[in-house]
Amino acid sequence: MCTVTFIPLQNNDFILTSNRDEHRLRETIAPQKYTENGVEMVFPKDKKSGGTWIGTSSKNRLVCVLNGAFEKHKKKNIYRKSRGLIAKEILKSENFEKYIIDLNLKEIEPFTMIIVDWNNTQLQCFELIWDEKLKYFNKMNNEPKIWSSSTLYEASIKELRKKWFNDWQSSEEKTSESMLKFHHLEKGPKEQSILMYRPNIQTVSVTQVQKITSKITIYYEDVVHKNSIKTSV
Repeated sequence: MCTVTFIPLQNNDFILTSNRDEHRLRETIAPQKYTENGVEMVFPKDKKSGGTWIGTSSKNRLVCVLNGAFEKHKKKNIYRKSRGLIAKEILKSENFEKYIIDLNLKEIEPFTMIIVDWNNTQLQCFELIWDEKLKYFNKMNNEPKIWSSSTLYEASIKELRKKWFNDWQSSEEKTSESMLKFHHLEKGPKEQSILMYRPNIQTVSVTQVQKITSKITIYYEDVVHKNSIKTSV
């Protein structure tokens, strides 16, 4: 939810990995298959909101959520709807681009969403950002990228983490194993490392989605309780 990397591979394959930085006591249900409106989805579920921060669907789509937009915002006590529920709506939407264009985000907490779609022969990647005033929806280039949540990492730390990511890419193979190692990286002060730890918040889980031809593999690691599962879709 708070550190995400995207690695495009040959054809329309990719690896996307997400570290969720949260309160360690916030309960999560490990990835399971759900069917809603006839659409099969696989995602870890936030027990409190019922939403998710990362998931895939039978619509040949992936959605991943980060807290915050361009800079840290002042959190309100109440919001109209969880961002994780919006992620589920995008996962199962027939036409997700139209859904996003028509989407009313008033009274929704700021977020960044990465949407990866492989319905066509070419992989398509999109970024949706909401900053409480404007909605930014753009198609991205298919190139390696890292995102760090604006709620936890100031601009200078984001740039430092980009450097770590670029250095890692230049020295390591672009494999699922390599990217998992990067997402466990403890470099610099632990408050800003990729595998982050602060008194009240830490990296509580690592989720990786890898697409190779028609096979989707989801790896989920519960960092707090030290267990992991790997499933194929």
